[in-house]
Amino acid sequence: MTTLLVIDIGNTNVSLGLFDYGDGADERGNLAQHWRTGTHRDQTSDEVALMLRSLFEHEGRGRADVTDVIISSVVPPLLPIWERVSTKLFDRIPLIVGPGIRTGMPVRYENPREVGADRIVNAVAAFEMFGGPVIAVDFGTATTFDCVSRNCEYVGGVIFPGIHISMEALFERASMLHRVEIARPKSVIGKTTTAALQSGLLYGYAGVVDAMVERIRGELGAEARVVATGGLAHRVASESTTIERVDPFLTLEGLRLIFEKNRPSGDAQRKERSR
Repeated sequence: MTTLLVIDIGNTNVSLGLFDYGDGADERGNLAQHWRTGTHRDQTSDEVALMLRSLFEHEGRGRADVTDVIISSVVPPLLPIWERVSTKLFDRIPLIVGPGIRTGMPVRYENPREVGADRIVNAVAAFEMFGGPVIAVDFGTATTFDCVSRNCEYVGGVIFPGIHISMEALFERASMLHRVEIARPKSVIGKTTTAALQSGLLYGYAGVVDAMVERIRGELGAEARVVATGGLAHRVASESTTIERVDPFLTLEGLRLIFEKNRPSGDAQRKERSR
């Protein structure tokens, strides 16, 4: 059995997953463990290594199990730190999602280098799930919509502030308002300040998603499917009329798919394991 460690370094969280493979070279990996930790820009490689050791020990996994590593990152200063940790802990030079990596998906952005690695990863996973055209909505630090044509081309997307970012900005500038749990209020018309805020945040964002999806479909195709991921995906999807499926592991699955498109042939793998 071989094991792939996938790592997605986001602005707010780092998501990790372990995919176990059997002996078949074409076998799809099975997500065996997954974790989410906070993103800390001042974290050292020693601190990252200690955290990873603790996660593996807690799940009863050995670091020697890891035979391959793939990383995507939207936080440039952290990428070399995680690369060093991967090399030190697992004796593996990680595959990095970036220019030159095979994704099977042409990027039709004016400057492809501007597209965040996580957006391409989500798009690859969404196309694998539904085919095209498809829209991947990610509720992260930013809320992003990534669009793939029926011909498996990444054609662009939409970015606007995430729910938590918008909430924090409001509280910082409105002294009479306070932080609230993002939950479904009893009615759209709030009878308290808390309920009014919850209504605006939840129903407002669901409305934004539905309106944006309809506009995107006007350009991408009316049949475009919609899959959502991210921490608040389930909550917003419950109030949305356009989100068809929620997959909390969309990014991890996308990393697995990209690794499989780039991994060595069966013969090369056998030579590597025999060393």
